[in-house]
Amino acid sequence: MAGTKAGGKKAAATNIAKHGADFYKRIGAIGGRLGRTGGFAAEPELARIAGAKGGRISRRGKAKKPTTTETA
Repeated sequence: MAGTKAGGKKAAATNIAKHGADFYKRIGAIGGRLGRTGGFAAEPELARIAGAKGGRISRRGKAKKPTTTETA
């Protein structure tokens, strides 16, 4: 039955029988090689520059020092 857990296991068994025991390992490796992600994790200097830009245009105002008021 398609779309069930049992059907998925049956399909996986069929794929392994047709294409070999390392079928899922091979298609996973292909997906890893074709990845086009990167961004800030790959380029920390780019993240630093972007953070500086965001800080310059921030609408938030300066940080305020906490005041200590003692009550007697």
